[in-house]
Amino acid sequence: MQVISPFGPKIAKLKFSNKLIKKINLEVEKILNKKKLLKKLDYSKKLVGQVKQEFQLPKTFIKKNLEKIISNEVKKYIYQTLGKKVKKISIKNFWIVRQFNNEYNPIHYHDGHISGVGYLKIPKFISKNKKKSKIDGTIDFINGNKMFLSDSIYNHQPKVGDVILFPHYLMHTAYPFKSNEERRSFSFNLEIDSKIANVFSNE
Repeated sequence: MQVISPFGPKIAKLKFSNKLIKKINLEVEKILNKKKLLKKLDYSKKLVGQVKQEFQLPKTFIKKNLEKIISNEVKKYIYQTLGKKVKKISIKNFWIVRQFNNEYNPIHYHDGHISGVGYLKIPKFISKNKKKSKIDGTIDFINGNKMFLSDSIYNHQPKVGDVILFPHYLMHTAYPFKSNEERRSFSFNLEIDSKIANVFSNE
């Protein structure tokens, strides 16, 4: 894990194994083949994404395959950032985002205490843009204003397996792209010990 501070809030960058990414993708495909289950897990009405499909993963799958890994990484993230040991970690929600040609996620923030985003499929982008800035299909994290010796935007060009942890209030956006393929990602929110999350706590 690498904890970075491109501006005020600390961000953690890590990798999920190819084996775990494959397992999540297989679960996604299984859900996509069951229309009733897909409808039951639909999460799009609660989200701002201008994308084709957003749905939750079953809680049983999360508990069996993801809960322990995410908890361990969050503990490391908090310890490296604050020097404090987290005892309580509760995943509030975990959902899949399927993004296709010209779709995007507007600037937004999450709930809970810690949020995460990870990447399951990254397409080959069709770019006719002659400019050097390659932002198609990337994610921007935004905080404050650009000032002397202080940037306000951190751009990440995602690769399969990338996972980023960040405080829930950190604004972010996923850019549209040109492609015939799917850009598949996941997002989650979780809560930790309130005394650690509350910066005004005396302890």
